[in-house]
Order: sequence, then C-alpha cells, then structure tokens
Amino acid sequence: MRVTITGRNIELTEGLKAAVEEKLSKLDKYFAEDTLAHVTLSVEKERQKIEVTIPVKGSIIRAEEVSSDMYASIDLVEEVIERQLKKYRHKLVGKKQSISDFSEEYVDRDDIDDEEEIRIIRSKRFGIKPMYPEDACIQMELLGHDFFVFRNAETDEVNVVYKRKGNTYGIIEPEF
Repeated sequence: MRVTITGRNIELTEGLKAAVEEKLSKLDKYFAEDTLAHVTLSVEKERQKIEVTIPVKGSIIRAEEVSSDMYASIDLVEEVIERQLKKYRHKLVGKKQSISDFSEEYVDRDDIDDEEEIRIIRSKRFGIKPMYPEDACIQMELLGHDFFVFRNAETDEVNVVYKRKGNTYGIIEPEF
C-alpha cells in the first residue's frame, strides 16, 4: 500500500511520517501493493486529528480519530480501519469489481468471524418538495435530525444536507 501524507496547521516531521507509515504498514496484509491511502494530519487548538481515506473500487474505507496526542490518534485510526475491514470483509470482497484492491491472503481468509448482518428494519416514504439548501437546514433542525433529504430548488436534483461538527452544515450533491 502506498501512503500520501499531508498536513494542515502542523509541520510534518520525519517522526510523524514514520509513525504513520509504520502503523498503516500493518494494513498492508489487507490491500494490494498499488492501493493508495490518503492521510491528513491536522491540528486545531488542542485537537490532534488524523483522517485516513482508502479508495477501493466501489467503496471508500475511511476513518478519523481525534485526541490530544497525534501519536495516540495514529494508533487509534489503524485499529478502526482494521475493525472495519474485518467486519465488512465479505461485503467488500464480495463485489467482483473491488476484489483487485485487496490482497489474495485477505480475500481467501476464512478465520474471520463476520459480525451480524446489516438489516434495514424500518422504511419511510415522504414527498420531496423543492427548497433551497438553507431552508432544508432549517427543516432538519426543526425535525431534530442529523440529515435531511430534499429536492434542490436551484438544480432540481435530490440533495442531502447534514449536520457537521462545530454547528456547521454540509450538502451532498449527486455526481453523474
């Protein structure tokens, strides 16, 4: 696995780079050699944050960890990704198009116990009326939800607004 490391509000020392590469090298047993992992280290006040994104065909494996110590965050993020890979192994490698991103050893393993299956236990239907993203955020707040699906009055496409950390909002727009 190849790792690219970027920093925001932090000087990327050789020690930090070595720690990231050492920890993420433990994930090499899961991925093909040419798989690319994007790592972003950032600091905001006392928050030391690491984000790891590993795009594989058909999916994105992503984890982020925040602590008061960057090295602790690096340790935690590797564990999170490994747990994700073990939990969703059959789902990830079951898609024929994504199998080339993973190592043969990982794909062929039978010793991993799968967690319980993902089950959808409730379904809702509702009318989607056109509105502006700001209005959708207000509606989401009124409902007390973390996200809201709506038809964008400007683009006439279905979008999702969601609540982010720090009382900010995000919007998900389709890409064709």
